[in-house]
Amino acid sequence: MSDLLYTEEEEALRSAVRSLLADRCDPADVLARAESDRPHDRELWKTLADSMGLAGLLVPEDRGGQGASHREAAVVLEELGRAMAPVPYLTSAVIATETLLACAGDAAAELLAALASGRTVGALAVPFATAPGAVHTRVRHEAAPCTAR
Repeated sequence: MSDLLYTEEEEALRSAVRSLLADRCDPADVLARAESDRPHDRELWKTLADSMGLAGLLVPEDRGGQGASHREAAVVLEELGRAMAPVPYLTSAVIATETLLACAGDAAAELLAALASGRTVGALAVPFATAPGAVHTRVRHEAAPCTAR
């Protein structure tokens, strides 16, 4: 049976993420950003990915990530939610990453490394016609145009 209490390492991670977000996620600014044409804070995402390695938290170390567990990812998600942080952590560092970890091949490995570094933001897109529990055998990368301002 696993312990439901957080470990010292998990609490240290929580504290580090909370401290960073306290300076970067003023509620009024987050709300204004959500109502703008640029809802994600790219600089905050870059800091979380580069300085803390959070974009690759769930990626094994031998594949370019941190090799952490889902418990650590849950701690990060709790703090991001608490601060209403405008970053694509759930879609990119959790959902897309977990999907790519289940895929084989060079394309999946390449995308996984890009997600782990934070250079690429991922989102899982599944066709409406896909039946629940269906196996997906292809990975496709589509680059969305990014306009700098």
